[in-house]
Amino acid sequence: MRIKAIEHIALAMPAGGEAQARAFYSGILGIPEVVKPKHLAERGGCWFESGTLKVTLATDPDFRPALRAHPAFVVDDLDNLCDHFTKVGVHVRKASPLEDYAHAFVHDPFGNRIELMEPLANPDGS
Repeated sequence: MRIKAIEHIALAMPAGGEAQARAFYSGILGIPEVVKPKHLAERGGCWFESGTLKVTLATDPDFRPALRAHPAFVVDDLDNLCDHFTKVGVHVRKASPLEDYAHAFVHDPFGNRIELMEPLANPDGS
């Protein structure tokens, strides 16, 4: 057996936070919301998908934000995205470049940490 991929990322949020989740994940990050299966919809939360990127948010009565554990999203034009976050009032913390990536951190409306990563161009321009 071998693991081939991540099917989705699940994050927690407090009950009643669906509007904030939609505003952040769909409105700011641009990940479209998808309808949850009917038998799961009654539990609250939201699902967002774009191609193979799937983020689910579930309500947790004992919610605590993930401050260190986090998803890392690959993005295009990190600088522009960071400017957009700043303009809409989301604090951005730029980080020292990794070997192959520029990256920054933001927090969703519930305090969950999210990393944004942009691949750096190879010396040959690819």
